[in-house]
Amino acid sequence: MVLLERLRHPNVLQLYGYCYQDSEDIPDTLTTITELGAPVEMIQLLQTSWEDRFRICLSLGRLLHHLAHSPLGSVTLLDFRPRQFVLVDGELKVTDLDDARVEETPCASSADCILEFPARNFTLPCSAQGWCDGMNEKRNLYNAYRFFFTYLLPHSAPPSLRPLLDIIVNATGELTWGVDETLAQLETVLNLYRSGQYLQNSTTSSSAEYQRIPDSTIPQEDYRCWPSYHHGSCLLSVFNLAEAVDVCESHAQCHAFVVTNQTTWTGRKLVFFKTGWNQVVPDPNRTTYVRAPG
Repeated sequence: MVLLERLRHPNVLQLYGYCYQDSEDIPDTLTTITELGAPVEMIQLLQTSWEDRFRICLSLGRLLHHLAHSPLGSVTLLDFRPRQFVLVDGELKVTDLDDARVEETPCASSADCILEFPARNFTLPCSAQGWCDGMNEKRNLYNAYRFFFTYLLPHSAPPSLRPLLDIIVNATGELTWGVDETLAQLETVLNLYRSGQYLQNSTTSSSAEYQRIPDSTIPQEDYRCWPSYHHGSCLLSVFNLAEAVDVCESHAQCHAFVVTNQTTWTGRKLVFFKTGWNQVVPDPNRTTYVRAPG
């Protein structure tokens, strides 16, 4: 409870309050009230869009930066498994701080600074002050790599972003970066994605033309694609109309798409891709685009 209070951050579960009870029925009981989150299910996350999976990795990068520079000093999470986290409106938040540790490991030489993991070990330098240099930070970072980044970051990412994402995954897996550089690179990916710069030289100049039908939608004629925001249809996010056309042209079954007024957390439009346009009906919140004949 004290750690939740002292380590307040958008990616730490929010503590609303607490209540101490001491009676004959309930002796010495402390109850905390926190915000409610959904458990992290990795299998389900692998089936979500890359954009949502990247948000989780960015949340984790911001959390690790906060823990490395917290008011208490550098904080490490000794238990870093996904069950220690929850999702609140798409944001990853740590919920269990029982195994958090603030003290760095004392040392006489680098032989005392071995960071051990099941797959490999790392030897860190022993500082002149007699502490293992950056051990708390590096433990958190490698755990983020092995439990989250390696599964969620590169998988089905936009092709133009994959080289940078591979660099991030490799650098955290080798601990060649600290949390500051890792977060800076994740923020760079966010800026490239949110601004549409990742589309430069990646979208094809399609010769197909699409007719715009304002205030309309296609209620049926769906097909499934992956990953989709909707299980029974092909609902994807796009930066602009050109990307929507590019996506439709890349799907053999796509002959029309419907732009909604809904946006993702990065501000991208959600678009339904359709197999045809036999039935177009009025809808003031959507715009339909159908492939022109010829």
